[in-house]
Amino acid sequence: MTKATKFSLVLVTAPNLKTARHLAKIALAVRLVACANIIPKIESHYWWQGKIEFSAEVLIVFKTAKTHLPKLEKMILSKHPYDTPEFVALPLAHGSKRYLQWLAASVR
Repeated sequence: MTKATKFSLVLVTAPNLKTARHLAKIALAVRLVACANIIPKIESHYWWQGKIEFSAEVLIVFKTAKTHLPKLEKMILSKHPYDTPEFVALPLAHGSKRYLQWLAASVR
């Protein structure tokens, strides 16, 4: 049985669709993730260099195995155009049996 706790959702923001698609393509090509959902047109508000900023961004939601988090983070940090890109991993608590089996088979 595949346990949901072996997997994570990873949130990464990007400045535009081109960058988001590029990051997703790399992560998928090397099988670090099973899936990347790209959600365009979000508006981010945040502290940066002592003041509140806002910008239009694209959110990428990666589905991966926890064991791949270090390699995925390294790849994102090396390929991302931001100084300090978002890389936040959230643990899975539950998932359907068939979906978790697919996820496990899709990452190496």
